[in-house]
Amino acid sequence: MDRHRLAEERSIAYHRVIAERLATDPSVIRIARARVQRWLASAGAVPAYARAWDAVLALPRAELQAFLVDPGEKARELRQSTPFAGALAPRERWRIWREVGERARGAA
Repeated sequence: MDRHRLAEERSIAYHRVIAERLATDPSVIRIARARVQRWLASAGAVPAYARAWDAVLALPRAELQAFLVDPGEKARELRQSTPFAGALAPRERWRIWREVGERARGAA
């Protein structure tokens, strides 16, 4: 698996855990919304990803959860500038990183 594809698989795996967590921990979405509001309020031009995330975070929870793991181009692009950065503990992130890497090596 090439590095770009591996990074995308790790991103989807990370966001899959976030999507699952949204069902039980509303603070995850509150923190993401607050981050997006800071992006929108920052001086200068508002990046397109900030406006896009603002719209995505306004979706009903089930639609947001589906978007987070959507393999489509829009979701893939937005995951590169996620407002959910830091939502998982470092140990969880490294577990995801390692597991996806091991699966990729096993598939090679």
